[in-house]
Amino acid sequence: MSEKGRRKNRAISTLCVRPAARDRRRGLLIADGRAFPCALGRAGMTARKREGDGATPVAAMRVVYGWFRPDRLSRPASALDLEPITARDGWCDAPADPNYNCPVTLPFAASHEKMWRDDRLYDVCLVLEWNLPPFCRKRHGGSAIFLHLAKPGFPPTEGCIAVAPGTMRWLLPRIGPQTVVKVLP
Repeated sequence: MSEKGRRKNRAISTLCVRPAARDRRRGLLIADGRAFPCALGRAGMTARKREGDGATPVAAMRVVYGWFRPDRLSRPASALDLEPITARDGWCDAPADPNYNCPVTLPFAASHEKMWRDDRLYDVCLVLEWNLPPFCRKRHGGSAIFLHLAKPGFPPTEGCIAVAPGTMRWLLPRIGPQTVVKVLP
């Protein structure tokens, strides 16, 4: 196989995220020598992530799996395990609940986020290994840290990393479950 063919089949091992020079709520996602704009949390980045602080954690987080919105796009080509989102999918963000920082089925009594959204943010949503069981899970340690689609103009997120749809299309076939997102201060 040619070098070009081997490179095409090799997943990117690391995505680096660095803050933008003038706005801590924006950053650059660097992958395979390319730099893409991204949105970060409304409070910028933090090494001391807490539930509800609006900050993107400074950490190395593996891309665990993801979802896609099947009524809006076909299953994207990716080495990741991508599941279709349904209207019954949610994510628990209630620190006192036993399901904290885990996917849940709606309706769900405790505080949660709906994965099936009217906007397009979760048309593709990748779960990052932040405060997840069985790896670790601390109450109030932060939940729902995703790599997802950005709104036009890259307004800040609640702590996630958000990229343009074209960037996500470029990333998906090039990343896999061994890919790590390194958020650097």
